[in-house]
Amino acid sequence: MSPVSSNAPHGLSPLRTVQVLGGGNAGSSAHVRSLADGLVARGVRVTVCAPAEADHAYDFTGAGAEHVPVPRSSDPASVAALRAACAQADLVHAHGLHASFRAVLALGGRTTPLVVTWHNRAHAEGARAHLLRLLERRVARTAAVVLGTTSDLVDRARRTGARDARLGAVALPGRRRPPGGDPDRPRPKTRAELGAIDRPLLMAVGSLDRHRGYDVLLDAARVWRDLDPMPLVVVAGEGPLRPELQRRIEDEDLPVRLLGTRDDVPELLAAADVALLASRWESRSVLAQEALHAGVPLVATAVGGVPDLVGDAAELVPYGDPRALADTVVRLLADPGRCALLRERGLRQAAGWPTEDETVAQVLSVYDELTQPRPLV
Repeated sequence: MSPVSSNAPHGLSPLRTVQVLGGGNAGSSAHVRSLADGLVARGVRVTVCAPAEADHAYDFTGAGAEHVPVPRSSDPASVAALRAACAQADLVHAHGLHASFRAVLALGGRTTPLVVTWHNRAHAEGARAHLLRLLERRVARTAAVVLGTTSDLVDRARRTGARDARLGAVALPGRRRPPGGDPDRPRPKTRAELGAIDRPLLMAVGSLDRHRGYDVLLDAARVWRDLDPMPLVVVAGEGPLRPELQRRIEDEDLPVRLLGTRDDVPELLAAADVALLASRWESRSVLAQEALHAGVPLVATAVGGVPDLVGDAAELVPYGDPRALADTVVRLLADPGRCALLRERGLRQAAGWPTEDETVAQVLSVYDELTQPRPLV
């Protein structure tokens, strides 16, 4: 990333920011790591308040930020730790609904500007859904600026009372592989390890949660059993639905493997013939972005921010329609020309997405709006 300004203006102290993370969302954690890189390069002091495991995974300190371990809980001890970390901040930037609500609690009574980024929409039913709406309203009305990663999230923030809601640029940061990883592992070897040497390989990525649409994916897999050769579906991710999904896979003899959490998703995706996104709602899906970057044809549900994100570079299907999902994949597997066209369109679409430099520049412009010159003490 090319630095724009590595020092504060003469006579001013460096801007001091606190980034608040819940730690449960890979996309927002990668975004904060990318912001930390860019902000520190521009002379901004960055403190990241996040669970210890988030720093282990994303190495915020390696970007030059200070890391303050704060659990995901909103209990008084966690809020007090966050309040102490924010005591000298010129501005606080929270990512995700729960982290934003903790920041609201921690800043209670202070005039420190609060920026929040909504990366996704919280999913819940019944009484919990009502609670989430209350949290959204409290956060939206307290924040100086709400940045939504998709236009529908911006609209949602405005409906819930945000004073200033804007579309926030979010780049797809490069994944950081663990030491000793082999990013150049050949595609045939990866396919062999997965058991897909002489059969199509379909891949989905994401936590095993209800809103990801894995029940629909398994319904579609019943159709793919009749193909010759039979495709193999692999799912990288972990979550509470694993026992239920595994039981269905075994009971119905479905050609699906649950891989659990993987740190080599880019390599797995590069080996796939088709990427699958069956979610009920997505904002800037990391899988969709990585698939287009990698030139892998994508079949995705036309929900949330997906249509705007992918344009004409993916096959879009309605959510909750396993027959549409299954038939679209069958057609793609039988049409190499269409796959080649989607690869070409995908690379062109990805080239128009925000860069990390552009993302940092937009965030810094928001910070500048909200903070006054800071004379040196």
